[in-house]
Amino acid sequence: MDRNVLKNISYGMFIVGAKDDKNGGCIVNTVFQITSKPTTIAVSINHDNYTNKIIKKTNKFSISILKEDTDAKIIGTFGYKSSKDIDKFKEVDFKVKDNLPYLSDSCGVLLCKVASTCETATHTIFIAEVTDMFDFTKDTPMTYKYYQEVLKGKSPKNAPTYTDENDDKNKTIWKCSICGFEVEMDELTEDFVCPICGASIKVFKRIEK
Repeated sequence: MDRNVLKNISYGMFIVGAKDDKNGGCIVNTVFQITSKPTTIAVSINHDNYTNKIIKKTNKFSISILKEDTDAKIIGTFGYKSSKDIDKFKEVDFKVKDNLPYLSDSCGVLLCKVASTCETATHTIFIAEVTDMFDFTKDTPMTYKYYQEVLKGKSPKNAPTYTDENDDKNKTIWKCSICGFEVEMDELTEDFVCPICGASIKVFKRIEK
């Protein structure tokens, strides 16, 4: 079975925001529109994500559509750190509406109310009605393909598209043990930091391929 076929399915890059007694948020790549009237979307979030727990408690969430020029460290913060430990939104410019945090600078924002859920082995699919949407710009939305091929980002283990398969051969690869970012280079310089999560070279491991 050739799992590379799955890479031909199109995805975007989004930050889902939620709030109970504190802000929560995570990166997702599976948001899609189901119906037009009423405007209904679906989003898939791993059971282990703290944001999942907040949404189940409050039944609402925001979606910020990321731009291509979104700072990679924002993706690192929301993709590889836990809202249980830190307030990720303190790391970015954000606003709040209807008690939902969202990025101030994005291609657009959706505010959503959960209508129903579907549980899979690893993820909850939240089906939600869009209650408001705004702040659309003319910037180009970031696709998952752009994130992987241009930013060289990898899927975190909680992502529905995560895979540990890699067919690259005969290369010297340095892999960040925090976020999974990989760079092809003979040796890393002392001042090198991960462009995704900001980690130093101390957490990078050499992989021969």
